[in-house]
Amino acid sequence: MKKIVIVALGVLLLQSSMAQIKVDRSKKPAAGPAPVITIKDPIIFTMPNGMTILVVENHKLPKVTATLNIDAGPITEGKKAGVMDMMGQMLGEGTKTLSKIQFDEATDMIGADVNLSSGGGSASGLTRYFEKAFMLMADALKNPAFPQASFEKIKTQTITGLKSNDKNTAAIAGRVSMALNYGKQTALGEFTTEESVKALTLDDVKEAYKNYITPSRSYLTFVGDITPLLAKALTTKAFENWTGKKLDAPATADAPNPEKTEIDFVDMSTAVQGELSMGNLVTNPMNGSDYHSLLLANQILGGGADSKLFMNLREKHGFTYGAYSSVGSGRFQSMFKAGAAVRSEKVDSALSEMVKEILNMRDGKITQEELDIAKAKYNGAYAIRMEDPATTATYASNILINNLPKDFYRTYLQKINAVTLEDIKRVANNYFNENRSRILIVGNGKKILPNLARLGFPIKKYDKFAEPVLDETKEVKVTETPKTTDAISGFSIVEDYLKAIGGKEEVKKIMTISSDISMEMMGREFKGKDLHMNPNKSLTEMKMGDMTVMKKVFNGFTGSVQQGPGKKEMTLEEIKEQQDDKGVIPQLYYSTAGYKIEYLGKGKIGNDDTYRLKVVMPSGKTSVQQYATKTGLLLQEETTNKEGAEDTPVTIEYKNYQKFGNIMYPTQIINNAGGQEFTINITNVKFNEGVTEADFK
Repeated sequence: MKKIVIVALGVLLLQSSMAQIKVDRSKKPAAGPAPVITIKDPIIFTMPNGMTILVVENHKLPKVTATLNIDAGPITEGKKAGVMDMMGQMLGEGTKTLSKIQFDEATDMIGADVNLSSGGGSASGLTRYFEKAFMLMADALKNPAFPQASFEKIKTQTITGLKSNDKNTAAIAGRVSMALNYGKQTALGEFTTEESVKALTLDDVKEAYKNYITPSRSYLTFVGDITPLLAKALTTKAFENWTGKKLDAPATADAPNPEKTEIDFVDMSTAVQGELSMGNLVTNPMNGSDYHSLLLANQILGGGADSKLFMNLREKHGFTYGAYSSVGSGRFQSMFKAGAAVRSEKVDSALSEMVKEILNMRDGKITQEELDIAKAKYNGAYAIRMEDPATTATYASNILINNLPKDFYRTYLQKINAVTLEDIKRVANNYFNENRSRILIVGNGKKILPNLARLGFPIKKYDKFAEPVLDETKEVKVTETPKTTDAISGFSIVEDYLKAIGGKEEVKKIMTISSDISMEMMGREFKGKDLHMNPNKSLTEMKMGDMTVMKKVFNGFTGSVQQGPGKKEMTLEEIKEQQDDKGVIPQLYYSTAGYKIEYLGKGKIGNDDTYRLKVVMPSGKTSVQQYATKTGLLLQEETTNKEGAEDTPVTIEYKNYQKFGNIMYPTQIINNAGGQEFTINITNVKFNEGVTEADFK
């Protein structure tokens, strides 16, 4: 009872004293003084083979981490693009004495964390087990097994990953941006492709290992519960006899910015948003006089949710979920970039506002409050980072690699807090270059391009691999082939397709098609059937086990769509679209009444040159189809689906044609609707067999 009374009195006194304090909530609290940072210098020594060792003691926890960083710099891979990444993955596939399974078991047994990459490796574990973890890392770096089976597995996984990014606007924008800014043939601008990975061999991986996994220009940093004496002993034990190729100091030639600002556009008809960025190349060494001012200028422009870009594009106009900017630094040329993912119909407006905010920075339209907030963020974040001992180790190696003053990080916050408004204006003018920038946009050209011309920037078109795209009229002129000639016409494209899949007479014999279909989504497998009967009856059903998850049936006049337990009858518009297909092979009827076909010129799908065919269906719906010039086969179709009042762009790819009886038929159909992609696999295709009228009731 006495304790309760004391607590109650304490609360009462606290409430009474708080009531006497007047708080002005209309003003933001003033920022406190910058935290004082003390950084202990690491112990540094060098091994005879060229390794530099850094030791940062911290005995608060019984844990040690060692990180090996090989300073090879940017590496030009050329036709072997992707080999360095694959080599790094192969380092984790076992050693000459331990298979991958044995290596992983040895790591798990001691609760350690061992990682390998093309730039080195790391080992982390409790103090008592650290030596074992460290020796495992050393074994993987010095004695990789490079098994052929692992190489084939990683190669397949890499190609699958590349394919998954094929419709990702953000991934495409990143790739094209680097290629256009630095040049496709440079270390910073080149990128990995499916073709370059397919061409790689295990010998290529071994050659990359021999050239770049070496003690030369390597920095081994120990952090945690370890002494310099023990660190040196472990390093000697693990790496004393390790030799390798001598690396030269990394260097790259600077690339130029464009002579004047231009828009570089990549058309992605399936994109529901426009990926927008504007930026230019900069040289921003960490030991430069503008380094700290430029960090703060970027923070004010687009460093967070209270920045100029965020408050304008999101909070004021609602163009995007977020708008940000970034600026690179270091020994090599880097980029300043402002960007956002924007609603297609607002890309031009968002770009105008982005340019406006960059000009505001250059004109010095920055308040002291904005600068103070940016400084406060850096003060707080810096103090938090310093609580991690690994940060100290990273800073120590940065000083060596970037040739920084020894007190660079000790005086970091002093230099941040010394930046003035005049400094911000100066660096904005020197580094945020709106006159010689690249504006990159990846999105739906039909929705975005018509509005961009008003901004006055020249517009250049590129494909998703940064190759220039000529306007259709220009391309036809170059090939000296009109859109419709005796040689190339909508009619001839259709005739060649019918010939390619088996011949017009064979196609005419087909009255029904039956096939088994399957797909994977969210880690689950769905199986079903796809049936068609002339003139336009169809049934598609997908099941998960015995449960029907989707069923779409059309009997030629009416139809329904079932999803789970729910069922919906087709609307009049949906019925008209179903009746567009006058037969199980629609192209057989494109020359009949109701269809309009037009040759649009040449195109390209992957490595295949194509003829582009526009088909207006009897319902009025439009399909743009691309047929391979060499084989005549249909490779891709672009159309739209109605989603409420909106037309959602749809791209359908037809792949892996195989022969069933006398007919060539695609066994893989990749459907991308509004940015969501799924692949249907087709097997057991039968013509004129196993389909009856009863299937469509």
